[in-house]
Amino acid sequence: LSQLPGWSMGPDGSIVIATGNDDALGVYACTPYNTYGTAGQSQPTRVLLKDPPAFTVRPKEEYFQEVGRELVIPCAAHGDPPATVTWTKVGSAGRSGAQVDGNSSLVFRPLVKEQHGVWECTATNQVASVSTPTSVHVLGTSPHAVTNVSVLPLLLAANISWEPGFDGGYFQRFSVWYTPLVKHPPRAHHDWVSLSVPAGAQHLLVENLQPDVSYQFSVLAQNKLGSGPFSHIVTAVPRGFPVTTVPPEPPAMTVRVFLSPPQALTANETARGVLLRWEPPAQFSVALSGYALELRQDKGGWEVLDRSIPSTKTQVLVPGLIKDAFYEFRLVAFAGSYISDPSNTVNVSTAGMEVYPSRTQLPELLPQPVLAGVIGGICFLSVAVIFSTMAACIMNRRRAARVRKRRQGRSRPDGR
Repeated sequence: LSQLPGWSMGPDGSIVIATGNDDALGVYACTPYNTYGTAGQSQPTRVLLKDPPAFTVRPKEEYFQEVGRELVIPCAAHGDPPATVTWTKVGSAGRSGAQVDGNSSLVFRPLVKEQHGVWECTATNQVASVSTPTSVHVLGTSPHAVTNVSVLPLLLAANISWEPGFDGGYFQRFSVWYTPLVKHPPRAHHDWVSLSVPAGAQHLLVENLQPDVSYQFSVLAQNKLGSGPFSHIVTAVPRGFPVTTVPPEPPAMTVRVFLSPPQALTANETARGVLLRWEPPAQFSVALSGYALELRQDKGGWEVLDRSIPSTKTQVLVPGLIKDAFYEFRLVAFAGSYISDPSNTVNVSTAGMEVYPSRTQLPELLPQPVLAGVIGGICFLSVAVIFSTMAACIMNRRRAARVRKRRQGRSRPDGR
């Protein structure tokens, strides 16, 4: 072995070849021995040189495509033995509805919001496995949820920071939502409070909080197409002023709140859209504040469709669904600052259904200068019509007077 550079023997008797080349080809046998001799050599083994996979076509680093369009990402590799090419979405199980064609290309037909993210092409054979990543950006969607939400408790305040998700191809703005987790609410219910975040900021200082009270915080992203999903909820307790040596008050009694999810959610197709009906929660120890309707399309992520359904309603009409799509709906109930578990999920397929606009599109108001000009023009035309009518009346009266005088002159006897 000393005559072969890069070759060595390990403590367990195995041969280590640092660089495989033609010198390594051949048949090998191992002979163990000690002071008593040997029992013979092992069965021979043959060393063959094979090529690990190598990419012949690599995907680009990034792809940008509109939602609903087709996107094809190529990837190909060779090796000895031949390599097998597979695609996976990083951080997600499976291919999220994407397909792989006969050329090992990743095919999105059509591209949906949930397919946004990092994808990885992997080539594998018996020798090794190699991978190359690519990023898919889906344009024309609502924003993605923010990540890494953190809350820093301060004196009667809290500083909330986060990392923005993909904006869907449009400018996005953020709002911070928070609510106290009080054991004895001062009123029948306590709503979440929202604060707008200045444009471009990724943090917000929430002030005037109660000391030593647990608060829940969440961040919502919005763009011109609507709202994305809420971030995960973070709980924090703002600091209070330093306490004196006053004996502590006895601990408050724990109030157990019962709030079961809405029941018997059903969906029926009507002439105007899909009508959802449900039964109120069977148990709730605090007065209901309302409901929130969530949906997801084609097994994607859950999104809030309507968060302000009154507690007195037990049905809602959902228009504006995309044709030939699969939807899932569920409800959650609010009671004070508490949120129930989701209701049962109902499935709706819009294959063959008529679809309707999701909201009435009101015409935009005219700009004030243009509106003032239009009103001024109308007033001017009205005054002109009035003056023209008065002038015509005066002229007709004068003409009638001249005709009358002329007739009187003709009928007067001639005095000469």
